[in-house]
Amino acid sequence: MKIALMDSGIGLLAAAAEVRRLRPDADLVLSSDPDSMPWGPRTPEYVTERALGVARAAAAHRPDALIVACNTASVRALQALRAELEPALPVIGTVPAIKPAAAAGGPFAIWATPSTTGSPYQRGLISDFAGSAAVTEVPCPGLADAVQYADEEGIDRAIAAAAALTPPDVRAVVLGCTHYELVAERIRDAVRRPGRPAVALYPSAGAVAAQALRRIGAEPAPSAEPASGLVVLLGGRVSELPEAALAYPEGRRLMAATPAR
Repeated sequence: MKIALMDSGIGLLAAAAEVRRLRPDADLVLSSDPDSMPWGPRTPEYVTERALGVARAAAAHRPDALIVACNTASVRALQALRAELEPALPVIGTVPAIKPAAAAGGPFAIWATPSTTGSPYQRGLISDFAGSAAVTEVPCPGLADAVQYADEEGIDRAIAAAAALTPPDVRAVVLGCTHYELVAERIRDAVRRPGRPAVALYPSAGAVAAQALRRIGAEPAPSAEPASGLVVLLGGRVSELPEAALAYPEGRRLMAATPAR
């Protein structure tokens, strides 16, 4: 089994780690184009062109499925990706976990990039799935970039600014950008209020990894023999995981579980 994941940068690490957790025997192909990020403020045409390039590089390695581990690419390029690659290669997009957050009850916030916050796409998801729950859309300028480069001070500043915009009564935060999942616990700590329970976080990585397995008719097998390989593509070229990826547990676990070549 071989699963490919694509993103502008290292936001794909969270979903890759979930695939490895569910199927440690799966080979992984991680395809990104960090020189072109961030994709959030780019035009739909630019994102589609770059996403197709990243996807084609991954598809050349003949995976069984391709996970679009990027909210922006899922919004702006998923239709083009599926039109080119399916049905030969199943393409799985990433959707913010608004529905399960609403189902849990109580007010919640959605942290997302400034371009996604307030967008027709996100407003449509809120209208379709949030029901009567109170929802606050919180823009997080600079957070994805800071995570991409493991800029600790930048991460702290961006999280603090977003936490200040998050109402104190929220019970949950939807992580509307895959990069944010790499600093999930720091986000949880930032929005916790004295005397209140810890805020629940709703990432997408686990759901998208499970959906990828369903699309190819595979069952989770977390006890499978870990005999997996890892191919990293940066701008279409075989490379190594960026050094910044090793700042996060997900990146370190991927490297630790990859047999030496």
